[in-house]
Amino acid sequence: MNEDDSARERAAYLGKKTRAYLVHVYTASGVAFAFLAARDIALEREAFWVFVWLIVAGVIDATDGPLARRWNVKTRAPRIGGDVIDDIVDYLTFTFVPLFLVWRQEWLPPPEALWIILAMVVSLLGFANTAAKQTKDGFFRGFPSYWNIVAFYVGLWATNYPWGATASLIAVLVLAALTLAPVRFIYPNRAPPPWRGIVIWGAVGWMGLLLVMLMSYPDLSGWAAWGLMPLSLVYPAFYFGLSFYLDVQSRREPGDPGGAT
Repeated sequence: MNEDDSARERAAYLGKKTRAYLVHVYTASGVAFAFLAARDIALEREAFWVFVWLIVAGVIDATDGPLARRWNVKTRAPRIGGDVIDDIVDYLTFTFVPLFLVWRQEWLPPPEALWIILAMVVSLLGFANTAAKQTKDGFFRGFPSYWNIVAFYVGLWATNYPWGATASLIAVLVLAALTLAPVRFIYPNRAPPPWRGIVIWGAVGWMGLLLVMLMSYPDLSGWAAWGLMPLSLVYPAFYFGLSFYLDVQSRREPGDPGGAT
């Protein structure tokens, strides 16, 4: 091998290693949007902007994993634990900041702080559960701490319906219990066929409905409050129902580790 070939190989190696570390930086950038969302909450700015920053953080979370696998980050940038960064950023953007918003806006009945702290603690325990991500089987164990979505609905319910605050509290308590319960929820992009396409494309359509409601958040017009809002709940109901169905089915299969939860 001549010197030119050796230099090209070293340059290619360094390029791949640099790219791998940049994926870690990309994952860590989610904390910037967690800060921007928390800043807007502290400054009592419109909740619209809080969810905009959380959406950006969600896009990063959805795309960093495929990049990490494609560019072999665990092998080329092993000194930094991408999973640790991911869990920290996810806790901030999926749990802490959204629940902080719920408390700041007083969307739950008193004592609001008690319900928020309860949800934050059980969510942290869920994140720390080493069996929570059962990616090989395509499941999360327990409610996967989608408190950003919960906060979005809580704001709409508390603002637009007389029963909204009470319904929101019930939802928060039930989901907090499910976070630690021995039930499993499907990992959307790892759902078994033929469900995977339905789950993913259903999520795309559902997110479209949420974005429409975000445009006037948290106030809804009459047609949105009594038409669009109920329609938007169809997908979450489908996700919960399918998760329970597939969980039960998988537990019936011999040798499945989920059967002993």
